[in-house]
Amino acid sequence: MEIRKVGIICKKDSPAALGMSKELLPWLAGRGISAEVDTIADDMDLLIILGGDGTLLHVADQASRLQVPVVGVNLGDLGFLTEVAVGERYEVLESILAGQVVVEERLMLKARVHRNGETAAWRYALNDVVVSKGSADRLAQLSTWADQEYITTYRADGLIFSSPTGSTAYNLSAGGPIVNPAMESILVTPICPFMLESRPVLLPAAVCLTTRLAEQANEVNVIVDGQPAWEMSAGDTLEVMASERKLRLFCSPQKDYFEILRSKLNWGGRAGGAGKNKY
Repeated sequence: MEIRKVGIICKKDSPAALGMSKELLPWLAGRGISAEVDTIADDMDLLIILGGDGTLLHVADQASRLQVPVVGVNLGDLGFLTEVAVGERYEVLESILAGQVVVEERLMLKARVHRNGETAAWRYALNDVVVSKGSADRLAQLSTWADQEYITTYRADGLIFSSPTGSTAYNLSAGGPIVNPAMESILVTPICPFMLESRPVLLPAAVCLTTRLAEQANEVNVIVDGQPAWEMSAGDTLEVMASERKLRLFCSPQKDYFEILRSKLNWGGRAGGAGKNKY
């Protein structure tokens, strides 16, 4: 792909990100590439994210809608999505300009709430859609279906609908499995369920998931990629399914998927890479 125009998205209130953007502008200009800071437009060929995963999640909806590919330079902590280290940024960008980096297409979710015959507009998520009871004392009761098949009524602190990309986020903390982002699937994971046998479920991406809040229940919050979206009252229904649009994500050519997991999750401690060259 030919890159002529780039958007640089900085982590909010981050002097480090702003300083790095000022360094990138002349570097890109020297290669005949125009760039704008904190702007996304449909004529851009690439978005460079300077921040953590939260910064990337904040622009994933718009980037996927405009089909502008993104690359993330990690200025945060874990950095599962913004996996390019600061010291690698110019090397990775050179590889992208030379067409040597693969673009992955990441499945996104879309969600909306149905209430009293009215339907909210779709909201989009790269990681997850979370139903949370918040600080209420009573457990949420969420009757859940996959298409027309009844799964169960979860009695829990909430429910996580996760994409494979989001499997290493809240889903992982709640005891859900790690799913390779190349898979087309949706995870349903209860948060602190009352019944210990309530386990996460991995479903095909083609299903439409719905969950209805029980009649005798406190209000719960619906959170889309970390941003509050709606409050659900008794009888309301949340609909979650795979989006028709995907996020195009450049990944670091220096790292493979399991290397990132070993690094971020400290698998095997210091000896985690001992078997890397076995074959």
